Amino acid sequence: MPIYNPFVQPSINTIVSNLHPYQQRKLTIWLSPRPVYMSNMTQMDSYHNHALLPNQCGSTLVQIIDAPLPLVWSILRQFDNPQAYKLFIKSCTMRTGDGGVGSIREVMVSSGLPGKTSTERLDRLDDEKHVMNISILGGEHRLVNYRSTTTVHEEEEEKGMKTVVIESYVVDIPGGSSQEDTCLFANTIIGYNHRSLAKVAERMAGN
Repeated sequence: MPIYNPFVQPSINTIVSNLHPYQQRKLTIWLSPRPVYMSNMTQMDSYHNHALLPNQCGSTLVQIIDAPLPLVWSILRQFDNPQAYKLFIKSCTMRTGDGGVGSIREVMVSSGLPGKTSTERLDRLDDEKHVMNISILGGEHRLVNYRSTTTVHEEEEEKGMKTVVIESYVVDIPGGSSQEDTCLFANTIIGYNHRSLAKVAERMAGN
């Protein structure tokens, strides 16, 4: 599957055509003021239904990983160490807490991206249901009032069990930008992070 270039805004048709078939079936893109459903979601719907304000948009992205769920979750849940798989993060400093619920981190973004810092809070970390919620509180970047939900579950495919990571978000549409441009920007970053997570987990699993 082609990797998105984070510095180029692809068209929606390009994004959809590059998706894994599972992603094409499950992807939902929300464009306020009403959602546009591209297909039905799974039983994880309850975690990924977000109410949108008129100035907001959101999206849901899916990543299939050929690695055990416990391994994928162990990497993903490290709120105090996002650079374990997020290559765009230069450093992470904990401002409050030790990585548990309520912790606040400040991340430094790699040069070349339209942003420098991001202050983020861990709102939920459920190790039993494998659910993680994060809010962006501030910083120098384009993702204002960003809130995300990430879930992890297993699904059987032809070649065995796979781990499925689903991440949805809501974010404000900046002045001078459009719903499409805002979602494309966020989707590109998240998609790149997901593929990096898959690469790290699959390498650790020996796949």
